[in-house]
Amino acid sequence: MAQLRLTDFFGRTKAAGSLTAKHGARGLKAALLAPPGPRNDDARAPASPRTPTRSAAPAVPRMAGRKRSRREMEAETPGGERGGKSARKRLELPRDAGPEPASPPSLGPLEPPVASRMCAPSPERDSGSTACLEQEELATLQSRLQRMRMKPPAQLPPIPAGVGAELRSRLQSLQSLELRLRAKAAGSGTGQPGVTGTEAPVAAENSARLPAYQRFHALAQDTPPGLTLPYKYKVLAEMFRSVDTIAGMLFNRAETITFAKVKQGVQDMMRKQFEERHVGQIKAVYPSSYRFRQEKNIPTYSSGVKKSEYQLTLEPVLGEDEQLCGRPHLSASRLLERRKEFHRSLVNIVKQHHAAFLAALSPPMEVPEDKLTRWHPRFNVDEVPDISPAELPRPPQEDRISTAQEVLSAARGTMSTKMEKALANLALRSAEAGAEEPALSKAASPASTSSALKGVSQELLERIRAKEARRLQALMTRAAGQEERLAMLGRLPAMARILRGVFVAEKKPALPMELACVRLADSFPTQMAAGEMEKHLRLLAEQLPDWVTIHALRTDTYIKLDKNVDLSLVTERLEKAAKEAEAL
Repeated sequence: MAQLRLTDFFGRTKAAGSLTAKHGARGLKAALLAPPGPRNDDARAPASPRTPTRSAAPAVPRMAGRKRSRREMEAETPGGERGGKSARKRLELPRDAGPEPASPPSLGPLEPPVASRMCAPSPERDSGSTACLEQEELATLQSRLQRMRMKPPAQLPPIPAGVGAELRSRLQSLQSLELRLRAKAAGSGTGQPGVTGTEAPVAAENSARLPAYQRFHALAQDTPPGLTLPYKYKVLAEMFRSVDTIAGMLFNRAETITFAKVKQGVQDMMRKQFEERHVGQIKAVYPSSYRFRQEKNIPTYSSGVKKSEYQLTLEPVLGEDEQLCGRPHLSASRLLERRKEFHRSLVNIVKQHHAAFLAALSPPMEVPEDKLTRWHPRFNVDEVPDISPAELPRPPQEDRISTAQEVLSAARGTMSTKMEKALANLALRSAEAGAEEPALSKAASPASTSSALKGVSQELLERIRAKEARRLQALMTRAAGQEERLAMLGRLPAMARILRGVFVAEKKPALPMELACVRLADSFPTQMAAGEMEKHLRLLAEQLPDWVTIHALRTDTYIKLDKNVDLSLVTERLEKAAKEAEAL
């Protein structure tokens, strides 16, 4: 075999070099003389973007007497596919994937609206059926709906012919009231028909209701029941205290007290708005507290008020003793007296409303004011009307219109006759409507009361009402000491059961008072001091002297209890004593 030179390997392909290395010079010559074989890439499959296809090695003729190499076997495989395990995997795209469209499909026309699609005939249904109602049916439905909206309210049943004249008048009043209520309910709302001029203030009043902490202020007090004041009256009393404090400082410094100075100070102290209306209320409650005047040429240090303008000034009214001793001044004791006087005046105003409430009851009640210790249970303190402000001095300015009546009086000469007549008729109708409402309510109340108490004896009703009136009168005139005694009597039945258990546990006929109070306080559900518990034990011995006795021996006090007495009889007697004390 001839030796190969090194230069024979230059300028040859990789396949030829590999054949030369394997089969020698004959294989190299055969590989060089053989025609180029077909390419080993599939025409249908697209070329891989990452693995480029390579041409197959030229076919090598099979030589007799030797084994075919792997590269020769791959060259004979159609399409260049390798048989068996391959060192490198080919990346092929799916052959059945169709060509991509050259341009994106054009968008079709927009879909019709929902209503048109619903009204279009469906090809899957019969030719006569459609997806929406016909125009005639729609018009029919609309007309029926309009008639239902315009339907008048149901008519009231007619009054029977055999009814008496008095009952007929009451029934007619009730029917007219019911019709008005229906019309009001149908026309309720802003801008709806049926709202008359008399109903507009009622709606405005309901919308401007006070918050709950003001409407139920008296019920939320933790103080013992008594002559409590409404929330707005308490706020006014606090305003008077603030005004007195500021006015006292300014007065003692011989400084003119103006409303502007007092207003700023009160608002800083109370964090509430203070206006001239509150000053008028203070004057209405306590007229002799201040002298009010309109003065000008008062030095001011603000840009909003000029020196030449009139200002409302306040001057506290002093007693004779304070005016005689040197320069007048407002002392702390005098401020306290004025505050108490203002509070008494507020209580007297509420008493007047309470007396009017008692007089309107059935049967009417009359309680002396000096014996009144609490309000009637059904008297709502927080619904007492607000205090009407008193008239304050006004600046002496002429030809200045301040009220609506003055505006009308000034414009009456410029209005036409028809306009004046229309205004007079409107005022007349408003007055008649306002007077008709109380008459209807009075006519309806006896009928409703008689229907609720139908079949009950009138004599029995009067006895029940008189008894309830006596009980409420006793409640309103009960003193504070009686109230405390009544509360103690209510606790005695429970204390009696606990006390008997203490004696049974101790197994002694008598116990020291201190020990009995400690044991009783430990077992009683309400926390109570030892001194209060001793008061209850002495009251128990006062009510049941045959069951509990108290003995004082030298410096100690002992309590003795009879265990043989039935406990149920003891509690029954104590409950009866509590009821009798409550009825007094």
